[in-house]
Amino acid sequence: MTLVELNFVPMRDDDLEWVALQDAQLYPFPWSVGNFSDSMRSGYSCWTMLDRAQPVGYAVLMMVLDEAHILNISVVVERQRQGLGRCLLAHLGSVARQAGARQLFLEVRPSNSAALALYERAGFEIIGRRKGYYPAAAGREDALVMRSRL
Repeated sequence: MTLVELNFVPMRDDDLEWVALQDAQLYPFPWSVGNFSDSMRSGYSCWTMLDRAQPVGYAVLMMVLDEAHILNISVVVERQRQGLGRCLLAHLGSVARQAGARQLFLEVRPSNSAALALYERAGFEIIGRRKGYYPAAAGREDALVMRSRL
């Protein structure tokens, strides 16, 4: 599918139910409406990605001094593997740079090979591991900490 009209708009309260529903379809331990709402209220950079005015992805970016941290980046199931994740990641990098960030961080499950490949293609490198960071069906799963210099 060709991306005809891709836009990034600040997440609004009206988006929260849709975003939480998508997160529940994507992840076994999703964020709640409250998690996304709290992120917005805390002043994090929260985005909805639209293609032809239809929401296809969302992200939450936290700025801390000259660093940015991607807390959530997601593309709806039916639109994955079409380059949208790369576009959303590039948008977050641009937002972070404009806000003065020099580095962009994120955590990813080692079992999420598609996301790992996307991040590595985008120039992220693994710089550490957080033991037992994520909830998992069999207990906890580590997180790989990745960084990209902006």
